[in-house]
Amino acid sequence: MRADRLLSALLLLQAHGRLTGRALARRLEVSVRTVHRDMESLSAAGVPVYALRGARGGWQLDEDWRTRVPGLDESELRALLMAQPRMIGDARLARAAERALEKLMAALPVSLREQAASIRQRLYVDPTGWRGTSENLAMLPIVQDAVARDRKITIRYWRADREAVERTVDPLGLVAKGNAWYLVARSGDRLRTYRVSRIEEAKPLDSAVERPPDFDLAAYWKSSTREFEDGWPRLDAILRLEPHTARWMKTWRVASTVEPVEGVDPEGWITLRVPFDHPGEACFVVLGLGPRVDVIEPASLRERVAVEAAAVVARNRAG
Repeated sequence: MRADRLLSALLLLQAHGRLTGRALARRLEVSVRTVHRDMESLSAAGVPVYALRGARGGWQLDEDWRTRVPGLDESELRALLMAQPRMIGDARLARAAERALEKLMAALPVSLREQAASIRQRLYVDPTGWRGTSENLAMLPIVQDAVARDRKITIRYWRADREAVERTVDPLGLVAKGNAWYLVARSGDRLRTYRVSRIEEAKPLDSAVERPPDFDLAAYWKSSTREFEDGWPRLDAILRLEPHTARWMKTWRVASTVEPVEGVDPEGWITLRVPFDHPGEACFVVLGLGPRVDVIEPASLRERVAVEAAAVVARNRAG
């Protein structure tokens, strides 16, 4: 642990040129006294670090002392920095990613370091939704460690039907999709996918993972995703919408315009073909739009909306 801290301190100084003891202590999450001891250790090891007194003083490396990252060009650096925000979502992962970037930037030549700093100042990722929702990734570091070390793990998992189950699985890999993370693992003789945010507890075991021969994580994910999408009861609806609502629908969904049979709509409304992932979702959306939508097709959706709307009216009148 101390060796990691010494390396972090060294690379922080290399990246920033000069830092006060307090600044180093804050970044390394240690006391100022510990920073002084670490600086003495670096000096004893032959690292040219020295202290400057006065108001603008602090710890500093000799300007000619540098480490390098070979073979990293401008396009590779840009791609790496733009990809880093995928790690955001859990505070511990964010801090670890920040430390890794600090180390990378410290080892860059001055020209690339300036470009990297400029790129980071121009990119901000907010991992929360508009309603403040985000994935609960509290268990991700534990799962990640089990995957990296090829160790079995016992998890308590909330299924989609809200039933909690406990399983001991062989973790085979992690998949990031948007801001969600999924664990691909073998349970018994089957491969399963677990959403990390639904893992309530995770306990790594000492037993080694029994990894299937020739397992390909990317191929498995593509295949399982395709099977999931093919089995989902999708529904295409033809909806006649008030113009403002139609513009909102096109922004929210990939919808295509359907020309009315009789030509121009007399009220200026717009007819769209809108895909939904499930009939229940289509009913929910149509009910929410109220008088700003007419269901043209399918008849089953129109009938379901009519029944639901009548139930809402009856319930509110009774209330």
